[in-house]
Amino acid sequence: QVQLVESGGGLVQAGGSLGLSCAASGSVFRLDTMGWYRQAPGKQRELVAQFTRLGITEYGDFVKGRFTISGDHVTKTAYLQMNGLKPEDTAVYYCNSVLTPLGSENPRVYWGQGTQVTVSS
Repeated sequence: QVQLVESGGGLVQAGGSLGLSCAASGSVFRLDTMGWYRQAPGKQRELVAQFTRLGITEYGDFVKGRFTISGDHVTKTAYLQMNGLKPEDTAVYYCNSVLTPLGSENPRVYWGQGTQVTVSS
């Protein structure tokens, strides 16, 4: 069974840095996208950053050059380096991937369990 395993996150002061890692475990036939979303209390879940199988990256408008995503569909891992963190970046960060498990015909959306990022002012 495919799972997304996350690590990283925690508490940091404003202006600091954190890294988040995600790895897809299990048998994956094809990985189409992988990245991170976040959800703050009372707000909708929003895209932080993701990459596609073709190596195209996409970032949320609020990132403004502060975050960098790396990884690829071969290793099935994603790493999010977050610099210049602000209190408004405080949220639960979720790894996300659209992938096709081995033995399946269609891609599915997978989510990690979420990891808390707290930025103090």
